[in-house]
Amino acid sequence: MDALFVDPGRLSARLVLEDDHAVSDGQGGVAEDWQVIASLWGRIEPLRARARETAGAAAAELTHRVTIRYREDVSHAMRFVHRGRPLLIRTVRDPDETRRYLICECEESEP
Repeated sequence: MDALFVDPGRLSARLVLEDDHAVSDGQGGVAEDWQVIASLWGRIEPLRARARETAGAAAAELTHRVTIRYREDVSHAMRFVHRGRPLLIRTVRDPDETRRYLICECEESEP
């Protein structure tokens, strides 16, 4: 298998990697609390934009491919934030198993 070529100069988007930690809301439930794990460089490529309707309200589903340098601690339960836009990580893969880069399929969510 040929190694994937990624031009490191194209990793030009500043990203913040965050992890969700459940915090007690004081009433027996939990609240979302995103904590910063790292600040890193990556490449964001828009993939799809699809209109949908949820509970009678129009919404857009936006998906992106994010490429970053390899990290052991990235998982599908995390998110990237780019210019205030949260990108929920849906899948994480090492495209050529060389531990050089990770490709993450992400879905943009409401801030």
